[in-house]
Amino acid sequence: MQTVVIASNNKHKVSEIRQILNFDDWDFKTLAEMGITSDPEENADSFEGNARIKAQAVRSLCPECAVLADDSGLVVDALGGRPGVYSSRFAGEDATDAENNQLLLAELEGVSTEDRTARFVCTIVFYDATGAEFVAQGSVEGVIGTDERGDGGFGYDPLFYPDVFDRTCTLAEVAPEDKNRVSHRGNALRALREMMTIS
Repeated sequence: MQTVVIASNNKHKVSEIRQILNFDDWDFKTLAEMGITSDPEENADSFEGNARIKAQAVRSLCPECAVLADDSGLVVDALGGRPGVYSSRFAGEDATDAENNQLLLAELEGVSTEDRTARFVCTIVFYDATGAEFVAQGSVEGVIGTDERGDGGFGYDPLFYPDVFDRTCTLAEVAPEDKNRVSHRGNALRALREMMTIS
């Protein structure tokens, strides 16, 4: 049995990881379950860079374990790729989801629907027990709406209309299992699973 430490305590994230990477010989543990406190400064300019910072920080504390870390965010074309790596702190270091969403809407005020294209992006960095590194990426394309809809999900989900649902609903309006089926993190996890199956 291989212990895989997830560099997070986020329940949504941990549940999705366990559901998709359901290898029989992988035993997933959160930071809290391992008794680890890790909060490195995420100062890279890319999702991959930040995921690697988190993964390496946990691996230094638990070198005999495999480690999985991810970084993700929203990339909006009309804003030159912002909020990007600053997605969780778009409106400030301690910003709430509501504050981030309000700022996004303000910055896109007057931008036409066809120019509100965006994507959620996720990059996963995984170190196996030997220290070998694997990098997987996933994304989901869509557009940003003009007001929040739905009470599910979190972050920018109430504003994001994915192409895969023909832009008829936001990610906050679909069931969790449907979101996982198409989400950027889900796509990245499925890409990682394929790498692990092949390797």
